Amino acid sequence: MDLGIAGRKAIVCAASKGLGRACAMSLAREGVDVVITARTPGPLEETADEIRSATGVRVITVASDITTEAGRAAVLAACPEPDILVNNAGGPPPGDFREWTREHWIKAVDANMLTPIEMIKATVDPMMKRGFGRVINITSSSVKAPIEVLGLSNGARSGLHGFIAGLSRKTVKFNVTINNLLPGPFETERMRNNLFHIANVKGITTDQARELRRKENPSGRLGDPAEFGDACAFLCSAQMGYVTGQNFLMDGGAYPGTY
Repeated sequence: MDLGIAGRKAIVCAASKGLGRACAMSLAREGVDVVITARTPGPLEETADEIRSATGVRVITVASDITTEAGRAAVLAACPEPDILVNNAGGPPPGDFREWTREHWIKAVDANMLTPIEMIKATVDPMMKRGFGRVINITSSSVKAPIEVLGLSNGARSGLHGFIAGLSRKTVKFNVTINNLLPGPFETERMRNNLFHIANVKGITTDQARELRRKENPSGRLGDPAEFGDACAFLCSAQMGYVTGQNFLMDGGAYPGTY
């Protein structure tokens, strides 16, 4: 299927690795020029080279901290009028809520709620004026099924979802959609860090913790970031103009609910 977005411009945040990288690659394969961001220049440039080699599209890198005002300004200077925005940020660390201070909570909310909102605020009105826009927020399956050790993520990301539920109904008549992609367990560095925490708590090895996660998932496996990236590209397609404010859960069937 031709997704109808060739020649569009996209900003993909936290795109040097993991799910952000997969989204940038999938968009590039559809002919989208991408601006990718991350804090560490080395891995970011490596990813950009891989995307250019695989797709031939224009890739611009911005090494910056997207959670800061200066970082966001640098990204928007590189791509002032994106057609597609993929919000993404590393999730807060796992832990026990008794150990979290106000500083921990503010940092989590700033990265996983306020930063995406600031990026949307900077880009959504021009999208509406041009009559096309796609915003994807990469959040977490914990928004639907909270994970105890990820309390910081549960709270901050749920706040973002509440905001999006209202805004997305205001932009859709201008062909600007805003949707959330909720990953479950995928083969990423973030997952490996979580497995390390689980292994320490349970007194098992990281490999054993990974095997437990694999077995308890109805699919019998962990997710491949490439399939997540392709889902992102489809939600950004011309065909998705009638879908907005939705939470797309990708977790191999782990969520046990009906709705």
